[in-house]
Amino acid sequence: MPFETWLLYLITCCGISVVPGPNALLALTHGALHGSRRTLFTISGGVLGFALVLALCALGLGALIQASASAFTALKIAGGLYLIWLGYGLWRAAPVSLETPATTSLRRWSLFRQGLVSALSNPKALLLFTAFIPPFLDPHRNIITQTAIIALTYAVVEFVVEYLVASAAHRVRPWLARTGRRFNKVCGGFFVLFGVALPLHS
Repeated sequence: MPFETWLLYLITCCGISVVPGPNALLALTHGALHGSRRTLFTISGGVLGFALVLALCALGLGALIQASASAFTALKIAGGLYLIWLGYGLWRAAPVSLETPATTSLRRWSLFRQGLVSALSNPKALLLFTAFIPPFLDPHRNIITQTAIIALTYAVVEFVVEYLVASAAHRVRPWLARTGRRFNKVCGGFFVLFGVALPLHS
């Protein structure tokens, strides 16, 4: 991939990453609830999920899934149900605490898993990546190498943006602690809205 093409792709990645979505909202809420350090597990899971989807799209799987209406519909429904489940859990979660929660390997895996599944179950990512990747691929160059560059670049950009979101949320924890459960209910409601809208959107 020529440097000029990669630079244009990098700018495009930055624009895509700053658009709010389920994983950005997840990083925001986890950053406020668990702190930016522990939210690294959430972010890492989401970034890995996006990188996998992006790589599969670059290799042609995205077009294959889009060609199967039933498979894509199933993916949309599964993604919507998962977001609703996340929203329900957040709605019922305890208010933000100013005390640092105890860390356990199970909890870290749970954070990582939520980020990973949220990214993998989002068909919007599949559509987006399938649509915007082809212009940056050169059919006369090694597709595997280009796919690796494309996936790695997006992963780094997404990681930085989500970490900044999580860090900003963690800094306003005193305000969030005063709002009690309202913050959880608002964010949980957004997850439910995402989950309901996802399967319905054509």
